[in-house]
Amino acid sequence: MTPESDHPSPPQSASSSCCIVGGGPAGIMLGFLLARAGVDVLVLEKHKDFFRDFLGDTIHPSTLQIMHELGLLDQLLQLPHQKMTEGTAHFGPRVLRMGDFTRLRSRCKFIAFMPQWDFLSFLAGHARKFPSFRLRMETQVTGLLFERDRVVGVKASTPQGPLEVRANLVVGADGRGSTLRDRAGLEVIDSGSPIDVLWFRVTRHADDPPTAGGSYYIGARQFLVLINRDAYWQCAYVIRKGSFPQQQQQGVEAFRRDVARCVPFLAGRTDQIKDWDDVKLLSVKVDHLRTWHRDGLLCIGDAAHAMSPIAGVGINLAIQDAVATANLLAPQLLKNSPRLRSETLASLQKRRQPPARMIQRMQILLHKHLLEKIFNSPDLIRPPMFIRLADWFPKLQHLTGRAVGIGLKPERILETGDSKLETRKN
Repeated sequence: MTPESDHPSPPQSASSSCCIVGGGPAGIMLGFLLARAGVDVLVLEKHKDFFRDFLGDTIHPSTLQIMHELGLLDQLLQLPHQKMTEGTAHFGPRVLRMGDFTRLRSRCKFIAFMPQWDFLSFLAGHARKFPSFRLRMETQVTGLLFERDRVVGVKASTPQGPLEVRANLVVGADGRGSTLRDRAGLEVIDSGSPIDVLWFRVTRHADDPPTAGGSYYIGARQFLVLINRDAYWQCAYVIRKGSFPQQQQQGVEAFRRDVARCVPFLAGRTDQIKDWDDVKLLSVKVDHLRTWHRDGLLCIGDAAHAMSPIAGVGINLAIQDAVATANLLAPQLLKNSPRLRSETLASLQKRRQPPARMIQRMQILLHKHLLEKIFNSPDLIRPPMFIRLADWFPKLQHLTGRAVGIGLKPERILETGDSKLETRKN
């Protein structure tokens, strides 16, 4: 008799009007908004929970405005968070003010630092209140289902075995290493990035400098960002791309000395970096899809346009993508149409691609004109002219604050049934 193991069970099956792959900011926000509109939506997330450290923590005023329009802002801000009302750069002992968020025409005039797992858990908790929302954790998508040339669903692996989900629309919100965009054969255009980032943490003291949180620290061939998480600093130490093995060869003690040299007030705490297991490598990508979609499939967020962590705007662009997607597609998905026209998906890319590409171009310029100069100079560089001008003229600080905090083409929440995309005037 043939062993039972030689006859694997058929895959589980499920269906949904919209299947979203990826439970990050773009995926959870889109799932929430579609379910709020009454669309049957299933979100698939490969991890068992949202608790993954060294993710982006910045919630910008544009995202806080969205939460206000949803009536969730006050509840969100009851969660532990820290506020940043200005952006500063420390060139050795010299502190320069680069951006001012206090004059923004938005509900919140600050950037909130909140652990991403808290933000995602908050959104998912409210999404579960809608009967048409489903979230499956520990479900890793491995491929796409096709009928002729149209995407009609996904294949996934789960602890219970294989799963097939059929959907009128599949949305790839699975980040910079997107499985879906690879399986769909979408062309990725790599803009290049000269940097990687080492993430680690050290204890925060009550008497640490008040300007430290969210600040850039520049030393001789050094660039480090501190993010205030109340009890500790989350630190992002920027290095040349591919140079982490060299850092490791020099030893963790040398790395501790480098950190203390860049941010002197941390000198007595760097021994908290016990070994390289306490340091996580983020391989930075700046790329974008030539086309965000194909028949039955749409990519948004980092799956469509991977961002550098510079200025921390990736989360907020992903949220804006999700809002625009829900505004445009919810009315059609409510009709349970088995076919969304390519022209409809193309209109979403036409709307959201310009702000994403503009930010990427700004990031590439910063990589070239700031970080490359820092890495190539044996001494502390002089602050670039654009930073000195911002420090001298408060109006420029306001413009920088608006560019970072609000961005180009901020989206607004439309009520169910609205089909026209609108832009809030700021």
